[in-house]
Amino acid sequence: MALFLVEATLNDASEQAAVERAVDTLKLGDATLIEVQVASDYKKVYVIIEAGNEADVNPAFSESVFTVEEVKEVRIVGQDLEDVRKTAGKINYLVEWNFPADLTMDQYLERKKKNSVHYAEVPEVEFQRTYVCEDMTKCLCFYDAPDDDAVKRAREAVKAPVSSITKLSRD
Repeated sequence: MALFLVEATLNDASEQAAVERAVDTLKLGDATLIEVQVASDYKKVYVIIEAGNEADVNPAFSESVFTVEEVKEVRIVGQDLEDVRKTAGKINYLVEWNFPADLTMDQYLERKKKNSVHYAEVPEVEFQRTYVCEDMTKCLCFYDAPDDDAVKRAREAVKAPVSSITKLSRD
């Protein structure tokens, strides 16, 4: 089984209840829902699914409810799946970093290992986990932080670029 990131917009969502109804429409079959993170404006969702292959993922999303923007195989760094299930509600910021074309997975993992100790320099920010796209196009890093400025300081401390920051709903 592999992990897949699905980035999608909700066709009709403006509140948490609408998001919950949309998630209830997922037809997972043999796949397993790992976590759902939702932008604070309730428009965009980030879904992590464990499945045998990508072909098992796309049919889960009803076209009347979701517009799937992309599906990518990912690897989790920083937590195991059991911890993800326990801490999903603690996440309130998502940082996306679009990788340079020449970065390899080994280089990324070595860099992360070397620099992660510097998160201690920004104690108000708690790094939770990262999903790294296996095609090395980007990663999504999840944080518990008081505001986006604190997230930016944490990223500077670990010398990691920011392509975008999304405030997530905790509902």
